[in-house]
Amino acid sequence: MAAFTVNDACMKSLSGELPLFQAILLRSIAVIAFLGFMAWRAGSFRTPIARRDQLLIALRTVVEIAAAFFFISALFHLPIADVTAILQALPLTVTLAGAVFLGEAVGWKRLVAILIGFAGVMLILRPPLLFGEGSGFSVYSIYVLLAVACVTVRDLCARRISVAVPSMTIALSAAVGVMSLGAVGSLTQPWQPVSATSLLWLAGASFFVIGGYIFSVSAMRSGEIGFVAPFRYTSLIVALLLGLLIFGDWPDNLTLLGSAIVVATGLFTLYRERKTAKRQRAGLRLR
Repeated sequence: MAAFTVNDACMKSLSGELPLFQAILLRSIAVIAFLGFMAWRAGSFRTPIARRDQLLIALRTVVEIAAAFFFISALFHLPIADVTAILQALPLTVTLAGAVFLGEAVGWKRLVAILIGFAGVMLILRPPLLFGEGSGFSVYSIYVLLAVACVTVRDLCARRISVAVPSMTIALSAAVGVMSLGAVGSLTQPWQPVSATSLLWLAGASFFVIGGYIFSVSAMRSGEIGFVAPFRYTSLIVALLLGLLIFGDWPDNLTLLGSAIVVATGLFTLYRERKTAKRQRAGLRLR
């Protein structure tokens, strides 16, 4: 989570140096080179993929492209801690979407936690309808919400993809999609020369996002998901520190309160999911 957040900080630092799509394209080239090599080493290209899984991977790639556009656009214009805090609502949105679209069981306690968590998100966003004009709400606040919606769909697709499909294949497909976004989008913007400073930020973004991929895959493969998942919230601590040290940003009290609510309800939701899964496994063993 620290690696992914440092990558975000590096990309945000490019906002005054390079156009959005050029930055996405240049970072994606390095990421694809690495993921392609890893997929080749793992023999992922030789694994046959069923038609249903192909469609799910395609859908996941499309929403990954949209998520990258909305997230990085917001990151270029909003404080990194604010953007990261809103993203912490993902466990809540994935749980709710799983109940609505996949028929997954969600008890009243988790539903209440989700509603409280969304109230925390509103404290961070502060839409004018609730907080009046001058609340700091902008179109990029909506972009963060759209990014959350896209990542929610992405995660639901990942749940439905067969376990036989290699993780590297899925990740590489998403990376190619994001690079395509950068390539097409860069045709609409004039390219800027890459200064030594920009090159350092791009190298940092590529290095840390690759590190994030390695560490997250390793954690998921060697650790229990119920134990690993809560560590996603450490990214908020890293974002707060980076926002202060690099960009001189520190959230106001309402944003900090909203962030605390989102994290608390997210952790509670993960705890309840873990507890429910244990009960279900115990029931299966008794049968």
